[in-house]
Amino acid sequence: MVVMVEIKESKEGASFAIHVTPRASRAQIIGIQEGMLKIKVTAQPHEGEANSACVGFLAKELNLKKSQINIIAGFKSRKKTILVKNETKKKLEAILNKYQAA
Repeated sequence: MVVMVEIKESKEGASFAIHVTPRASRAQIIGIQEGMLKIKVTAQPHEGEANSACVGFLAKELNLKKSQINIIAGFKSRKKTILVKNETKKKLEAILNKYQAA
């Protein structure tokens, strides 16, 4: 069974859920669990530092512009919903495909 990130498409773009672990020794994507992309960031969850680090890290890892990535839910939670503006579900699936686990 293939585990996949659940992606929803809207007129603004495509969105998916992530689970963030702050205060990690290094920033990395650690896989997919329960339909969410799991990532670690080095920043602390203080005054939005981890949120900013999360957006920057995702932009770099997914080869997208920072301006395309917005956190639309979960600002004060480890579970967040990310909106990637002006992207289709199909294109985002192709980008996230390399993190799929069997």
